[in-house]
Amino acid sequence: MKLVVVSAGLSVPSSTRLLADRLAAAVEDRAPVSVRVVELRDLAVEIAHNFTNGFPGRALAAALEAVTEADGLIVVTPVFSASYSGLFKSFFDVLDKDALVGKPVLIAATGGSARHSLVLDHALRPLFSYLRAVVAPTGVYAASEDWGAEGLPERIERAAGELAGLMGAGSPGEGLYGTVPTPSAPEPRGSFAETTGSVAEPAGAHRGPAAAESAAGADGEGAPARDGRGATVSHGFRVVPFEEQLAALRG
Repeated sequence: MKLVVVSAGLSVPSSTRLLADRLAAAVEDRAPVSVRVVELRDLAVEIAHNFTNGFPGRALAAALEAVTEADGLIVVTPVFSASYSGLFKSFFDVLDKDALVGKPVLIAATGGSARHSLVLDHALRPLFSYLRAVVAPTGVYAASEDWGAEGLPERIERAAGELAGLMGAGSPGEGLYGTVPTPSAPEPRGSFAETTGSVAEPAGAHRGPAAAESAAGADGEGAPARDGRGATVSHGFRVVPFEEQLAALRG
Protein backbone atom coordinates (compact mmCIF):
# COMPACT_ATOMS: atom_id res chain seq x y z
CA MET A 1 0.00 0.00 0.00
CA LYS A 2 1.08 3.55 -0.70
CA LEU A 3 1.28 6.04 2.15
CA VAL A 4 1.96 9.66 1.19
CA VAL A 5 3.04 12.21 3.80
CA VAL A 6 2.40 15.88 3.01
CA SER A 7 4.53 18.19 5.16
CA ALA A 8 4.10 21.96 5.02
CA GLY A 9 7.01 22.84 7.30
CA LEU A 10 9.16 25.74 6.15
CA SER A 11 12.27 25.66 8.32
CA VAL A 12 15.16 23.20 8.27
CA PRO A 13 15.05 21.28 10.53
CA SER A 14 11.30 21.43 10.93
CA SER A 15 9.14 20.26 13.82
CA THR A 16 6.36 19.74 11.28
CA ARG A 17 8.53 17.30 9.32
CA LEU A 18 9.61 15.64 12.56
CA LEU A 19 5.98 14.99 13.53
CA ALA A 20 5.24 13.76 10.01
CA ASP A 21 8.12 11.28 10.15
CA ARG A 22 7.07 9.95 13.56
CA LEU A 23 3.51 9.42 12.37
CA ALA A 24 4.70 7.65 9.22
CA ALA A 25 7.01 5.38 11.23
CA ALA A 26 4.14 4.44 13.57
CA VAL A 27 1.96 3.49 10.58
CA GLU A 28 4.83 1.46 9.08
CA ASP A 29 4.99 -0.54 12.31
CA ARG A 30 1.37 -1.61 11.74
CA ALA A 31 1.01 -1.94 7.98
CA PRO A 32 3.06 -3.00 4.95
CA VAL A 33 3.27 0.45 3.35
CA SER A 34 5.69 2.26 1.10
CA VAL A 35 6.14 5.84 2.28
CA ARG A 36 6.64 8.90 0.11
CA VAL A 37 7.11 12.35 1.63
CA VAL A 38 5.97 15.49 -0.21
CA GLU A 39 7.74 18.60 1.10
CA LEU A 40 5.60 21.57 0.11
CA ARG A 41 8.41 24.09 0.72
CA ASP A 42 10.13 22.66 -2.36
CA LEU A 43 6.98 23.12 -4.44
CA ALA A 44 6.05 26.67 -3.41
CA VAL A 45 7.09 28.33 -6.68
CA GLU A 46 5.38 25.72 -8.87
CA ILE A 47 2.20 25.97 -6.78
CA ALA A 48 2.17 29.76 -7.33
CA HIS A 49 2.73 29.32 -11.07
CA ASN A 50 -0.07 26.76 -11.22
CA PHE A 51 -2.46 29.43 -9.90
CA THR A 52 -1.41 31.91 -12.57
CA ASN A 53 -1.08 29.70 -15.65
CA GLY A 54 -3.25 26.70 -14.77
CA PHE A 55 -0.54 24.10 -15.36
CA PRO A 56 1.54 22.26 -12.73
CA GLY A 57 5.29 22.01 -13.10
CA ARG A 58 6.99 18.63 -13.30
CA ALA A 59 7.67 18.27 -9.57
CA LEU A 60 4.22 19.52 -8.58
CA ALA A 61 2.53 17.21 -11.09
CA ALA A 62 4.41 14.23 -9.63
CA ALA A 63 3.37 15.22 -6.10
CA LEU A 64 -0.28 15.63 -7.11
CA GLU A 65 -0.20 12.25 -8.82
CA ALA A 66 1.32 10.60 -5.74
CA VAL A 67 -1.41 12.04 -3.49
CA THR A 68 -4.14 10.99 -5.91
CA GLU A 69 -2.87 7.39 -6.12
CA ALA A 70 -2.12 7.00 -2.40
CA ASP A 71 -3.98 4.48 -0.28
CA GLY A 72 -3.68 6.79 2.71
CA LEU A 73 -2.40 10.26 3.60
CA ILE A 74 -0.71 11.91 6.54
CA VAL A 75 -0.99 15.70 6.33
CA VAL A 76 0.91 17.97 8.70
CA THR A 77 0.93 21.77 8.77
CA PRO A 78 2.36 24.45 11.03
CA VAL A 79 -0.21 26.79 12.54
CA PHE A 80 -0.25 30.28 11.05
CA SER A 81 -2.80 32.83 12.33
CA ALA A 82 -4.81 30.11 14.13
CA SER A 83 -5.20 28.01 10.97
CA TYR A 84 -3.25 25.92 8.45
CA SER A 85 -0.55 27.66 6.46
CA GLY A 86 -1.28 29.31 3.13
CA LEU A 87 1.16 26.97 1.38
CA PHE A 88 -0.64 23.94 2.82
CA LYS A 89 -4.05 25.22 1.66
CA SER A 90 -2.70 26.22 -1.76
CA PHE A 91 -1.45 22.69 -2.43
CA PHE A 92 -4.88 21.20 -1.82
CA ASP A 93 -6.47 24.01 -3.82
CA VAL A 94 -4.60 22.91 -6.96
CA LEU A 95 -5.35 19.22 -6.31
CA ASP A 96 -8.27 17.80 -8.29
CA LYS A 97 -11.49 18.18 -6.32
CA ASP A 98 -12.23 14.44 -6.51
CA ALA A 99 -8.72 13.19 -5.72
CA LEU A 100 -9.39 12.54 -2.03
CA VAL A 101 -12.87 11.04 -2.23
CA GLY A 102 -12.99 8.11 0.21
CA LYS A 103 -9.26 8.33 0.96
CA PRO A 104 -8.12 7.78 4.58
CA VAL A 105 -6.39 10.88 5.97
CA LEU A 106 -4.61 11.46 9.28
CA ILE A 107 -4.50 15.16 10.18
CA ALA A 108 -1.76 16.72 12.30
CA ALA A 109 -0.37 20.16 13.13
CA THR A 110 2.44 21.84 15.05
CA GLY A 111 2.51 25.15 16.87
CA GLY A 112 4.25 27.18 19.50
CA SER A 113 1.39 27.02 21.99
CA ALA A 114 -1.15 24.44 23.10
CA ARG A 115 -3.82 27.12 22.65
CA HIS A 116 -3.80 26.41 18.91
CA SER A 117 -4.70 22.72 19.25
CA LEU A 118 -8.29 23.39 18.15
CA VAL A 119 -6.95 24.02 14.64
CA LEU A 120 -7.39 20.29 14.05
CA ASP A 121 -11.16 20.39 14.46
CA HIS A 122 -11.85 23.98 13.42
CA ALA A 123 -9.74 24.08 10.24
CA LEU A 124 -8.17 20.79 9.14
CA ARG A 125 -11.07 18.42 9.73
CA PRO A 126 -13.63 20.63 7.90
CA LEU A 127 -11.22 21.05 4.96
CA PHE A 128 -10.80 17.32 4.40
CA SER A 129 -14.45 16.59 5.10
CA TYR A 130 -15.25 19.06 2.31
CA LEU A 131 -12.86 17.15 0.04
CA ARG A 132 -14.82 13.97 1.00
CA ALA A 133 -11.84 12.23 2.54
CA VAL A 134 -12.24 9.78 5.43
CA VAL A 135 -10.56 11.57 8.33
CA ALA A 136 -9.14 9.44 11.17
CA PRO A 137 -10.89 10.18 14.49
CA THR A 138 -7.68 11.13 16.29
CA GLY A 139 -5.77 14.17 15.09
CA VAL A 140 -2.32 14.93 16.49
CA TYR A 141 -1.25 18.40 17.61
CA ALA A 142 2.25 19.00 18.93
CA ALA A 143 3.08 22.24 20.72
CA SER A 144 6.64 23.17 21.58
CA GLU A 145 6.27 21.83 25.12
CA ASP A 146 4.88 18.49 23.89
CA TRP A 147 8.18 17.25 22.53
CA GLY A 148 9.68 14.86 25.05
CA ALA A 149 6.62 15.11 27.31
CA GLU A 150 4.04 12.47 28.14
CA GLY A 151 0.99 12.17 25.92
CA LEU A 152 2.37 12.87 22.46
CA PRO A 153 3.75 9.34 21.81
CA GLU A 154 0.41 7.84 22.87
CA ARG A 155 -1.53 10.15 20.53
CA ILE A 156 0.81 9.29 17.68
CA GLU A 157 0.37 5.56 18.25
CA ARG A 158 -3.41 5.82 18.51
CA ALA A 159 -3.74 7.95 15.38
CA ALA A 160 -1.40 5.65 13.43
CA GLY A 161 -3.46 2.61 14.43
CA GLU A 162 -6.64 4.31 13.25
CA LEU A 163 -5.13 5.22 9.88
CA ALA A 164 -3.79 1.68 9.39
CA GLY A 165 -7.27 0.35 10.16
CA LEU A 166 -8.89 2.73 7.66
CA MET A 167 -6.38 1.65 5.04
CA GLY A 168 -7.48 -1.95 5.58
CA ALA A 169 -4.24 -3.08 7.13
CA GLY A 170 -5.82 -4.54 10.26
CA SER A 171 -6.59 -8.19 10.70
CA PRO A 172 -10.14 -9.46 9.91
CA GLY A 173 -12.60 -8.21 12.47
CA GLU A 174 -10.26 -5.45 13.65
CA GLY A 175 -11.68 -1.94 13.71
CA LEU A 176 -10.26 1.46 14.54
CA TYR A 177 -10.08 0.70 18.26
CA GLY A 178 -9.12 -2.99 18.20
CA THR A 179 -10.98 -6.21 17.59
CA VAL A 180 -14.70 -5.78 17.14
CA PRO A 181 -16.64 -8.62 18.81
CA THR A 182 -19.05 -10.55 16.64
CA PRO A 183 -22.56 -9.47 17.62
CA SER A 184 -24.67 -12.18 19.15
CA ALA A 185 -28.17 -12.95 17.98
CA PRO A 186 -30.65 -10.34 19.20
CA GLU A 187 -32.73 -11.21 22.18
CA PRO A 188 -36.31 -12.11 21.28
CA ARG A 189 -38.55 -9.12 21.49
CA GLY A 190 -41.19 -9.13 24.16
CA SER A 191 -44.87 -8.51 23.76
CA PHE A 192 -46.62 -6.23 21.36
CA ALA A 193 -46.38 -3.62 24.11
CA GLU A 194 -42.71 -2.92 23.23
CA THR A 195 -43.69 -1.32 19.95
CA THR A 196 -46.93 0.29 21.03
CA GLY A 197 -45.95 1.75 24.37
CA SER A 198 -48.65 -0.31 26.13
CA VAL A 199 -47.94 -2.15 29.37
CA ALA A 200 -47.97 -5.94 29.53
CA GLU A 201 -49.02 -7.72 32.69
CA PRO A 202 -49.53 -11.41 33.51
CA ALA A 203 -52.86 -12.52 32.13
CA GLY A 204 -53.79 -14.36 35.31
CA ALA A 205 -53.36 -11.20 37.35
CA HIS A 206 -56.45 -9.60 35.80
CA ARG A 207 -59.78 -10.09 37.49
CA GLY A 208 -62.62 -12.11 36.06
CA PRO A 209 -62.98 -15.59 34.59
CA ALA A 210 -62.91 -14.24 31.05
CA ALA A 211 -59.27 -13.32 31.44
CA ALA A 212 -58.18 -16.86 32.35
CA GLU A 213 -60.34 -18.29 29.60
CA SER A 214 -58.88 -15.97 26.98
CA ALA A 215 -55.31 -16.63 28.18
CA ALA A 216 -55.92 -20.32 27.52
CA GLY A 217 -56.85 -19.53 23.90
CA ALA A 218 -60.63 -19.39 24.11
CA ASP A 219 -60.84 -17.40 20.89
CA GLY A 220 -59.59 -20.36 18.91
CA GLU A 221 -56.32 -21.54 17.48
CA GLY A 222 -54.52 -18.99 15.30
CA ALA A 223 -56.63 -16.04 16.50
CA PRO A 224 -55.32 -13.59 19.10
CA ALA A 225 -56.78 -14.27 22.54
CA ARG A 226 -58.71 -11.46 24.18
CA ASP A 227 -60.01 -10.97 27.68
CA GLY A 228 -63.41 -9.74 28.77
CA ARG A 229 -62.42 -6.12 28.13
CA GLY A 230 -61.23 -6.77 24.59
CA ALA A 231 -57.52 -6.49 25.41
CA THR A 232 -55.08 -8.76 23.58
CA VAL A 233 -53.51 -11.60 25.55
CA SER A 234 -50.25 -13.00 24.09
CA HIS A 235 -47.88 -15.61 25.52
CA GLY A 236 -49.48 -15.47 28.93
CA PHE A 237 -49.41 -11.66 29.17
CA ARG A 238 -52.26 -9.21 28.84
CA VAL A 239 -51.53 -6.01 26.89
CA VAL A 240 -53.22 -3.12 28.64
CA PRO A 241 -54.43 -0.48 26.15
CA PHE A 242 -53.25 3.05 26.75
CA GLU A 243 -56.81 4.31 27.31
CA GLU A 244 -57.28 1.84 30.13
CA GLN A 245 -53.98 2.86 31.71
CA LEU A 246 -55.01 6.52 31.53
CA ALA A 247 -58.41 5.79 33.05
CA ALA A 248 -56.78 3.89 35.90
CA LEU A 249 -54.50 6.84 36.64
CA ARG A 250 -57.37 9.29 36.62
CA GLY A 251 -59.43 7.02 38.91
